[in-house]
Amino acid sequence: MKIFCGIDWAESHHDVALVDDTGQLLAKRRITDDVAGYRLLLDLLAEHGDTEAEPVPVAIETNRGLLVAVLRTGARQVFAINPLAAARYRDRHGVSRKKSDPGDALVLANILRTDMPMHRPLPADSDQGRAVTVLARAQQDAVWNRQLLGNQIRSLLREYYPAALEAFQSKAGGLARADARAVLAAAPTPSRAARLSLVQLRAALKRAGRSRGIDAEAERLRDVFRAEYGHHPDAVEDAFGHQLAALLKQFDAACQAGDDLAQVVETVFREHPDAEIYLSFPGLGVQLAARVLAEIGDDPTRFADARGLKAYAGSAPITRASGKKSYVGRRMVKNNRLMHAGFLWAFSSLQASPGADAHYRRRRDHGDWHAGAQRNLLNRLLGQLFHCLKSRQLFDKAENLRRYFKPSAESIAGNTSLLAPGDARR
Repeated sequence: MKIFCGIDWAESHHDVALVDDTGQLLAKRRITDDVAGYRLLLDLLAEHGDTEAEPVPVAIETNRGLLVAVLRTGARQVFAINPLAAARYRDRHGVSRKKSDPGDALVLANILRTDMPMHRPLPADSDQGRAVTVLARAQQDAVWNRQLLGNQIRSLLREYYPAALEAFQSKAGGLARADARAVLAAAPTPSRAARLSLVQLRAALKRAGRSRGIDAEAERLRDVFRAEYGHHPDAVEDAFGHQLAALLKQFDAACQAGDDLAQVVETVFREHPDAEIYLSFPGLGVQLAARVLAEIGDDPTRFADARGLKAYAGSAPITRASGKKSYVGRRMVKNNRLMHAGFLWAFSSLQASPGADAHYRRRRDHGDWHAGAQRNLLNRLLGQLFHCLKSRQLFDKAENLRRYFKPSAESIAGNTSLLAPGDARR
């Protein structure tokens, strides 16, 4: 007799339900979210036949947390069911639209009983791969937070401090530069910036870590700050300055966090056995490759073929057909983090690989918009990545050109290709 387990999780407690292969409820229990509750759950599973050789599969509506980590010990299959899918299954058991936590746990258990082959268990990624996932996502969140704070500061400066935008906006890195933050911290208002001397500007630039071109940069900043601009009344300008000073403290912390996490990501990612394969692809640096690895994982059995990976990333088109109507468009349900990293990868590959640029130009000439052409290019890149990971070989442009590329005038000039094995179609 096969046993299936469903868990409706919450912040402080979890409801557990066990059913057999006929749908009979065998046990239900509410456990706490602590070590005692986890031990009670494992004992309950063991009472109903859970062994190391044949563990009871578990369905739950999340893929993270300590509870999931406890359940994933050993060879147990844990299925992360989408809450929207679970809500649809709930309607199969009653039309009154009633809902309860024990009832949801029972629904999740019955999902495995009836449709387990239709759902995918959590991938069996290595501990090293999961560590890359945690760090890469944290670094990506830090970059997004830094960008959000930078946008807030830029919007604030437009209100009262246009000289700061003129001084730093055109520089690489913009307001996130260390010297820009140091100068703004020393002079949070345009009146104070206009009174800065060359000595004070040089000192601010040195505190930011600048070592070359200090005198020229200090003179440039002095000229910019002392140019003629409009001003708010002194009281209002000082109020804006206090707001900027508060935002700069958060901005400094976000920039430092992003830099620190980037260093840790590079160290951990380079120790991964798949790192060399990822870095062999054009347009993939350490940070971007770590993000791609973080979302794909290192479980070799996660995707049966390249089409599964492309659908997961959202780069493969989807067809909606009914009667005489048929529509081919982009996927709306996808891994958004992987798609974000994929667009950056496709964009950077245009400069790193003439073949990628030729493919992109060909798709634009075919009628694709910029986003569509990049998505098509990413589709090919992911197919090639799947092939290299499966065969454990580095990206070989000459081999790909000879086997998978259909030459054209532009592509022959580029002398490279990004077509994936068995992926001649769009």
